[in-house]
Amino acid sequence: MKDYRLYVGGQDMNGVGGGNVHAVHARLMLDDVLTAVSLKRRLDKGGDILPDDEVLSRCALAGPEQLQAAAEAAHEAKQAWAAVPLERRLGLLARFHQELARRAGEFIELLIAEGHPRRFAEIEATSILDATGPEAIDFYRRQLVQEVATPGRHLKLVRKPDGVVGLNPPQNAATTNSAVGVCVLAAGNTLVLRAPQGCPTGVHFLFRELVAPLLDEIGAPPGTLNIITAPTALTLRHWIDSPLIDDVFYFGDSTRGLAIAQECMAKSTKPILELAGNDGLVVWRDADLAHAARALTESFIGSGQVCLVPKFGIVHPAVADELLARLLDEVARIRPTRPDDDAAWLSPVMKSERYFEFLTEAVRSGASVLAGGHRCDLDGDQDEAGSFIEPTVLRVNGLELADSIRAVREETFFPLLPIVVPDDPGDDEKLFSAVLEFLNGNRYGLRNSLWARDKGVIDRFCAELSVGGLLKVNDSHIGTVAPLPAHGGTGLSGGPFGEANLPIISTTHLQGISVAAGDDPRESAYGLRPRPTTHQS
Repeated sequence: MKDYRLYVGGQDMNGVGGGNVHAVHARLMLDDVLTAVSLKRRLDKGGDILPDDEVLSRCALAGPEQLQAAAEAAHEAKQAWAAVPLERRLGLLARFHQELARRAGEFIELLIAEGHPRRFAEIEATSILDATGPEAIDFYRRQLVQEVATPGRHLKLVRKPDGVVGLNPPQNAATTNSAVGVCVLAAGNTLVLRAPQGCPTGVHFLFRELVAPLLDEIGAPPGTLNIITAPTALTLRHWIDSPLIDDVFYFGDSTRGLAIAQECMAKSTKPILELAGNDGLVVWRDADLAHAARALTESFIGSGQVCLVPKFGIVHPAVADELLARLLDEVARIRPTRPDDDAAWLSPVMKSERYFEFLTEAVRSGASVLAGGHRCDLDGDQDEAGSFIEPTVLRVNGLELADSIRAVREETFFPLLPIVVPDDPGDDEKLFSAVLEFLNGNRYGLRNSLWARDKGVIDRFCAELSVGGLLKVNDSHIGTVAPLPAHGGTGLSGGPFGEANLPIISTTHLQGISVAAGDDPRESAYGLRPRPTTHQS
């Protein structure tokens, strides 16, 4: 069992009243959810940990006093940390990359213990390593400082840190998303990081065991990093109201996120939003259908409880039947397993009401169920009390019908993949225009992807599709491609200022600097020479 206290101002400290929250091992949740929930409740109320209790971690719980102490420590450190040379701060990323690579096996096992399927855990570890690797660091360096030499002046465009950043990662993938905090630190910000009560272990592991010692190694001032576990509402309320917090970096649902953004801006605090996703994947008539089908199965990673997986597909009618046959063959091989299994792909789905609501509505509207549609147990047998939901594939004929179905137009967080087959107008250019219009009408915008060979189709997709923080062509939908951003989006995915999000950039602001040689200001700035002096007699 890992035992973490709060980390504030460079010191470990106890929680409010000595209170703690506990994380139980995912295998217990899978074997007996009632026992797991009862164990957590007993321990969180102060019960003793018994020898046979499958406890993953115990983490100290913060209250208002500790939240204030963390904000004060970060505020006190921000000027000194921002003054540390950029190369030393980028060195933090390089050293973190080395340490995580060295402990990657341990990290992946920890993610699995938190309930992540092994194959997803491996993807997550790879994504963090990509975002902190040499190619990414070199790209960040070029974005943070740009210099231009002109006659008589040296010009710079420099991104300066915003100050103190409060980072709130999501409950469903807290550990991996908390890793953006390393880039936030490298940008020159100080950090107050919330480890969610439901899954605090991995967040503490990354930052208390890896990042904190590295900050000490490079001489960062105490308070550069602060780690707290506290209720979401209490933490966000404190951050929004505190004059010591400069940025609130929020992961969560769109409705709550947009409301938080409004409150932040009213207090002159910068909101950075990572919200819901509803990604589309297009398969054109000349696509490699075998690869496209496999890309579509990424929808079922973690049982669809991941923002960055494809949530619906659009398939050219000329190849729809063949693509669907290939997809169904792939889906038939995706079975429930324990998360530590080498083939683990699915996760338990605790709340299924919305799944059945969306499924029933889609079928009543005219969609056809091609696979799935039931709860199942760990063996894959249909069981209405089972922990899993069968990977479900729908066929939806026509863009007009698809536009009316919530399973297509709203974010889903369960294993339900609608495949939209547009009507064939007999004109591929006209059809592709309709597909682009449909995608550009998506209120969400994390990423979209295309499978096609025709260069003209690919060029149009890249040029005319404005929705999304990331577009991918003939590639894994969920996979990372350093140094391109893995986060960020438009619309309900990122708010009114949403775009692709590199945290090392989004938690900074652009400043122009001009250093001149000291010539006459009017002549140097405007090319004006002093007027001759006129004497009056």
